[in-house]
Amino acid sequence: MSTPVSTGHLVEHVLGFVHLLRAMGVAVGGGQALDAVRGLDETIAGAREDFRAVLRCTLVSKRDDLPLFESAFDVFWKSRSEFDPSMLAIPRVQAPPRQLRLPKPPKPPDDGANEPPKREEELGITLAFTASEKLRQKDFAAFTYEEVQQSKRLLRKMVWRIRPRRTRRMRPARNGRQIDMRRTLRQNTRYGGEPLILARRERRQKPRPIVVLCDISGSMDRYSRMLLQFVHALSDGLHNVETFVFGTRLTRITRLLRKRDIDDAVTLVSKQVVDWSGGTRIGDAVRRFNYVWGRRVLGRGPVVLLISDGWDRGEPEVLGREMGRLRRSCHRLIWLNPLLGSPEYRPLTRGMQAALPNIDDFLPVHNLVSLEQLGEQLSKLTEQRRR
Repeated sequence: MSTPVSTGHLVEHVLGFVHLLRAMGVAVGGGQALDAVRGLDETIAGAREDFRAVLRCTLVSKRDDLPLFESAFDVFWKSRSEFDPSMLAIPRVQAPPRQLRLPKPPKPPDDGANEPPKREEELGITLAFTASEKLRQKDFAAFTYEEVQQSKRLLRKMVWRIRPRRTRRMRPARNGRQIDMRRTLRQNTRYGGEPLILARRERRQKPRPIVVLCDISGSMDRYSRMLLQFVHALSDGLHNVETFVFGTRLTRITRLLRKRDIDDAVTLVSKQVVDWSGGTRIGDAVRRFNYVWGRRVLGRGPVVLLISDGWDRGEPEVLGREMGRLRRSCHRLIWLNPLLGSPEYRPLTRGMQAALPNIDDFLPVHNLVSLEQLGEQLSKLTEQRRR
C-alpha cells in the first residue's frame, strides 16, 4: 500500500501549477485537478517523466495546449533530471501564483556563465506573451473572473481614434484652398488697403460622434457586462460618446458611464436599468431612439454601433423600417454581433434578416481581437457618406 499523497506539500504545489496553467489560458477544470492529485499516489517514488506524464494526461485536454504545458512544467518544477521526492519538504505555497515571475539575471561575468538565466528569462517572456495572446482570442462568454480582470487592463491600454469629419466652421491655414477676405483686408491695411498678402482658410476638423445602442437582454447576458466595459473604455478614450441600453425599453446611460471606476459604472448601470436580462424588442427600442433621441444626438453625422445578437421578440417589419430610418440619419451604421465570432453562426433569425439590408457593416464582437479590429475600422472611415 503506497503512502497517501496528503503527507508533505506536493499537493499544494500541484494546485499552484494548475493555477499557473489557467493563468496561461489552458482550460483546467476542478475534476481534472482532482484526478491529477489522485494520480500522484502512484508516482511519488517514480521518475520525473512519470510525474510529468500523469500531469499531462490529467490536466491537458486539447492538443494545442501541449506546448504550453511542457514549457510551464519545465519552469514550475525546477529540479534535477530525476524527480526528487525531497520536494515534499518544500514550504507550501501561500497563494496560487497568478503569473510567472522569474528572478532577474545577474550581471554577466566575463566567462559567459549567465546563459541559463538568460534562457529562463526569455522563456518567461514567451510564456507571458503566449498567455496574453490566448486571452485576446478567447470568447468573452468563457472568461473566468481572473481573465475578466486581465481584460480590463488590456481595454484601458487600447487607443481609440475615429477619423475626423470636416465641419462648416473655418480656421486660418497657410495652404488653405479658400481665401479669407476679412483677414486679407485687415492684414493689408498697412499697405493702403491693397490686397498684397492673401490670407487663406480651411474647414475645421472634429472627430465624429459615436452613438452606442447595446442589447442587455437575457440572450446577451454572457456578453453584456464585458461589452459595457468596452463601452466604458470607449467613452473614456473619446470625448463625444452617447450610450443607450435596451431590452424591452430604451435607457440612456451616458452619465452613468462617466464614473472613472469601471466596476462602479457597470454595477450602477445594472441596478438602474429595470429590464436587465429580460426580453428583447429591438425594433421598438430603435423606434423610440429615432423619435425621442434622434434629433439630439444624430445631428452631426455620428457613427452608430448597435450591439446585439439579433434575437428579437418584436415584429421584424418594425425593426426593418426603423433600421432604415436610423441609417439615413447617421454617417455609418455598424451592427456588432457576438455570435458572429462562431464559424457555425448564420444570421437566420427574423430580426437579423430584417435588419441586414439596412446595415453598413456586420462585424463580430466576441473577443479582444474583434475590438481591436473595430478600432482599426473606425480610424479608417471615409469622408463620403454611404447611401
